[in-house]
Amino acid sequence: MAIAKAERLMNLALCLLGTRRPLSKRELRESIEAYLEAGSDDSFNRMFERDKDDLRELGLVIETVESIDGEVGYLARRDSNRLPPITLDAEEAAALGLAAKVWQQARLAGAASGALQKLRAAGLPEDVDPYEAHGALEPRIPVHEAAFEPLMLACRDRRPVVFDYRKSNAAHPEQRHVEPWALECWRGHWYLAGFDRDRGAERVFRLSRITGRVRSRGGRYTAPVPDVVTVRETVASWAGESADRSARIRLRSGAGYPLRAKATAVRELGDGWDELEIPYGHGLDAWLVEFGPDVVVLEPAELRADVVDRLRAVAKG
Repeated sequence: MAIAKAERLMNLALCLLGTRRPLSKRELRESIEAYLEAGSDDSFNRMFERDKDDLRELGLVIETVESIDGEVGYLARRDSNRLPPITLDAEEAAALGLAAKVWQQARLAGAASGALQKLRAAGLPEDVDPYEAHGALEPRIPVHEAAFEPLMLACRDRRPVVFDYRKSNAAHPEQRHVEPWALECWRGHWYLAGFDRDRGAERVFRLSRITGRVRSRGGRYTAPVPDVVTVRETVASWAGESADRSARIRLRSGAGYPLRAKATAVRELGDGWDELEIPYGHGLDAWLVEFGPDVVVLEPAELRADVVDRLRAVAKG
């Protein structure tokens, strides 16, 4: 359905941009196959008005012209819809090239590469190599979760979704009804921030814990979407970035380097173990579980209990 609408909008835009005189509704209906297939005049009129509004929201300047005999026509003049020349300096070009290179997955890499080619066609100097200054780096944002693409589209289109989600301390998934706000990558994992309708509050979901298919739902959002900076702060807080106290853990020597990087103090215990003091915030228990038998929580007691509960849930399957 989304592809059919996109094709219809593209055909309408091409007709309006390609004509030298205003085209009436009748002429547009006869020129676009999707309009010919409309069941009735009322159905066509509703479809056409929605499409015209959508194109205007996308930035296309559509003029409405009334002829001498009173017939209304439409056109989009090229001079009114021509973008100004794009000029980029070397640093801006490098930044765009680096961003285009970040996406490594096939479905996203094609779009990023195509965008870069369009920038070159619009004036990006050919002698500027966006990758040259970063040739030793290969930035990547891995996306292995099947839920990423439907959630990305739902965030873009502001569509509520439904999916099954298994919390790290739960044996079975449960259904969640969510108004998705944004996707954020943190510590190599993707998270969805949004409004959980069942709980009536904002929540953050780790994509790797979404099971089954993400289904779209009709209707509008019931909660306001916060600023993108606020969303990032929310993800960081839920994923454990915001820490207001400390925890002590035992860590096997030669393991857990991400934990060691966060440690505020490290003491060798001998027998192949070290003691670390690390910031303790929301989500630390889920992170510690990932290191399995290489980590033992010493204190606080509630963190130790949370980690034990999560490990027991994993053991039960």
